[in-house]
Amino acid sequence: MSNTTKALGSFIFWSRWLQLPMYLGLIVALGIYSYKFMLKLWDLTINLGILKEDDILLNVLSLIDVVMIANLLVMVIIGGYEIFVSRLDVQDHRDQPEWLAHVDAGVLKVKLGMALITISSIHLLRSFIDAGNISEHTLKWEVIIHMVLVVSAGFIAATDWMINKSKKSH
Repeated sequence: MSNTTKALGSFIFWSRWLQLPMYLGLIVALGIYSYKFMLKLWDLTINLGILKEDDILLNVLSLIDVVMIANLLVMVIIGGYEIFVSRLDVQDHRDQPEWLAHVDAGVLKVKLGMALITISSIHLLRSFIDAGNISEHTLKWEVIIHMVLVVSAGFIAATDWMINKSKKSH
């Protein structure tokens, strides 16, 4: 192999580090969501006496939505960095997430798909509870988008299952 080919290969392999600023940016976004969660929780707490039960439920669903998006960010940050940039040296850390021990690109895609479906479900539930204030057209499109996410995640999971089954048989 020529020196040029080796240098080019090394440069291409190094290019994975260009993702690092993106993962750091997602950590900043996670901080923003944490701040947003605290603001929503504070608002719910100070207005508890004047809110109706449905309003409390909508606010709690908003909090759950923020938490689910934060979970999605953590999966992308940790899983994506581990798969595409560099190994994390956390094998002996007592707080290592269970899923990190067996994460690969296929597993991460399935987990992300499930997280998106969960977030979509929470949005849809909020819309159903507040259906009197949302147009039928909007509700219809929310259901359609949710179903597209469900079907897409199903195809991703089935594809990952077939790939793993094929690997095991070889």
